[in-house]
Amino acid sequence: MVASPSGNGDRFSSVHFDKNGALQRRQGSSWRAKEKGQAAGIKRDFLSDLGAKQLYNINVDHGQNVDHIDSLFAGEVLGHKSDIADGSLRGTDFRVFNNIVGDYYVAPAFLMKVAMHMAKNYLYDTGALSANIRIPLILGVWGEKGMGKTFQTELALKKLGAETVVMSAGELEHEWAGTPGKLIRERYRKASEMSKVRGKMTALLIHDIDAGLGHFDHVQVTVNNQIVIGTLMNICDNPNVVSTGQDWFAVNQIRRTPIIVTGNDFSKMFAPLIRDGRMDKYYWKPTREDMINIVHQMYKDDGVSRRDVEALLDRFKAQPLDFYGALRASTYDDQIRNWIKTDVTGTEFIADEANLSSMAKTLLSVDRSEVPKFEPVRLTLDMLVAEGERLEFEQQQVNEHKLSEQYLKHVGREKQRKVKAATEKRVKDEADELRKKYERELVLSGGGGMGGGAFEARSARQLTRGVRQPGYGA
Repeated sequence: MVASPSGNGDRFSSVHFDKNGALQRRQGSSWRAKEKGQAAGIKRDFLSDLGAKQLYNINVDHGQNVDHIDSLFAGEVLGHKSDIADGSLRGTDFRVFNNIVGDYYVAPAFLMKVAMHMAKNYLYDTGALSANIRIPLILGVWGEKGMGKTFQTELALKKLGAETVVMSAGELEHEWAGTPGKLIRERYRKASEMSKVRGKMTALLIHDIDAGLGHFDHVQVTVNNQIVIGTLMNICDNPNVVSTGQDWFAVNQIRRTPIIVTGNDFSKMFAPLIRDGRMDKYYWKPTREDMINIVHQMYKDDGVSRRDVEALLDRFKAQPLDFYGALRASTYDDQIRNWIKTDVTGTEFIADEANLSSMAKTLLSVDRSEVPKFEPVRLTLDMLVAEGERLEFEQQQVNEHKLSEQYLKHVGREKQRKVKAATEKRVKDEADELRKKYERELVLSGGGGMGGGAFEARSARQLTRGVRQPGYGA
């Protein structure tokens, strides 16, 4: 029997000693904190379990972590996780798009699509919409390369005042199987928690998702591909219950958070992931009016008129939006070239004699006063057309030489072999069908069988009608 120092005999009622005088480890703690999600009737020593987890810093996570909750500091009062101590909910992974400086044009249709997706998901989560309807959690923005899908998405989210957790296709693969799937769940939960903590709309933004999850010829599907696809499908089906390793019954309800993905070709994606109900697909192809407004906004400070922009678009009709961004950036080439010739080498640039070692000292200098300042170029339509033709020539060089075909000859030969085999099989099947047809006709007309030579001659004439020989025509 152990005496109570306070006179309260119940305080140490759970402390017992065995017959040898050794203290017996108790099964229940006298502290009121509990294991979050602990099943009824189970009594575990909370403090002992907490200390046994070597990855925990008790001074940091004690009483405010999502796994172990003290109702005084968490629960419905301060949310399921406080960022006061460990900083894990601070905005290190968030983008608020403050880096986007300037007055850029957002296509009205694009802005409305993003705004609708955000609004529908938050309205559904608050119960404003009927629970009988199914609101897609994912908005998939896809289309041709270089059309500004990512930038327009970021501009639209900035207009909405939303903050995002950003992922790229490179993070969808890892040397450890399962890591990308867990990363998606963690970032989704973080976006959800930050919406609650900061009182702002948040979203999970995944760039170029088809590059990481698309199914392409001669590319192996990995375990991580399968896990990531399964993770996203599960989040779409249960957006308010997302586990990062806890037992299912221990996972708390979180706020539904929209997901936005961008890509070039969703036909390469796993069909159940992109089906209606999980993903709202939006094919982005800017209209001519959108193109004019976006490019004019890009060149407005350079003295280029709207009429010049229209003429520039007419000259390079087949080019995407990123072409005009590269065109504008290349207009500084002359100033940079002159700086290298005069300030870096000090003499007229001659490759054999040029000393460019001082360029690194200038470009990496801590003292920014040493870095040269370049004035914006007053552009003209002739300058832009000339530079555009140079860029177009480089594109043509890449397309015409096709060096990848030389490096991957075995792939090309295999493809040709398959095409040839399929053609031969089709011709043989058609010949057999013709033979059977004429045999039936001769039987019905009372004639005998068709001689082999006569049939071959006639069938050859039939097969060659309307058959375009390889190398002729389009």
